Amino acid sequence: MGQVIELHALTKRYGPATAVDDLTLTVRPGHVTGFLGPNGAGKSTTLRMILGLTRPTSGTVTVAGVRFADRPRGLRHAGALLDAGDVHGGRSAVAHLTALARGNGIGRARVDEVLREVGLGGVARRRIAGFSLGMRQRLGIAAALLGDPPVLLFDEPFNGLDPEGVRWVRDLFRRLAGEGRTVFVSSHLMSEMENCADRLVVIGRGRLIADQSLAEFAARGTGTSVAVRTPDAAALTAVLAAEGGTARPDDAGGLLVTGLTAERIGDLALAHRIPLHQLATRTASLEEAFMELTADSVEYTGGTTR
Repeated sequence: MGQVIELHALTKRYGPATAVDDLTLTVRPGHVTGFLGPNGAGKSTTLRMILGLTRPTSGTVTVAGVRFADRPRGLRHAGALLDAGDVHGGRSAVAHLTALARGNGIGRARVDEVLREVGLGGVARRRIAGFSLGMRQRLGIAAALLGDPPVLLFDEPFNGLDPEGVRWVRDLFRRLAGEGRTVFVSSHLMSEMENCADRLVVIGRGRLIADQSLAEFAARGTGTSVAVRTPDAAALTAVLAAEGGTARPDDAGGLLVTGLTAERIGDLALAHRIPLHQLATRTASLEEAFMELTADSVEYTGGTTR
């Protein structure tokens, strides 16, 4: 069922600006592959080049060895959700999908089937202009599924969804990958990638930073720290600093300490008669690993002008 997406030295320039820079990677079937990067990293441009919507400046991109733009009836080969808002608001959901089905040689019964699958069966004849963002996301997913394709690409599919919708999309992606399909998901929500992706592709300023399993990527973060709670944070901070440790406040009202082990922190607190209410070693989260590894690739940061 599944088909490989292959990018080789893929580059896209807009005048002097380079959106995608010599990108080479392979997205394989049977996995949910997360596609991550800071804003402006080139994720959406890459997805558009895979689908033949944007022409590369140089390099190649193929799906199962063929340029997607050369395939007739493309929805049978790859389905995509790139922009949930890019639909005609005056049409109904069923009319929108029927037009897509007709142009791709897909039977009318499939339209009703995917509308039911995404939970829009009851509003199929309502005008899209009245849909919430979450409903439009579901409609976009229905369009991606319409041709029952072996390859699926999604750009920010969790936007606008309520918790039930997020859980449904997460389960859907896992099921599709479990069926042997190639599932490539771009998102800025680290928590969702942690919950549904098997592999991660990370880019920054259009260049590849990482292409590895979720566990391997998380392990690249160096941010092992110790969570500490004490009623005398100032005294403990001073003691730890004298020993080469660094303590900073965390969001829960405690301290996050780096540079010292939990055992050493405990010994120092005991020696200086500083009570501790919590002492726990924690490893870097996926989000922390991502922030660390893409720090040099962020185009815009708070408090700076570039």
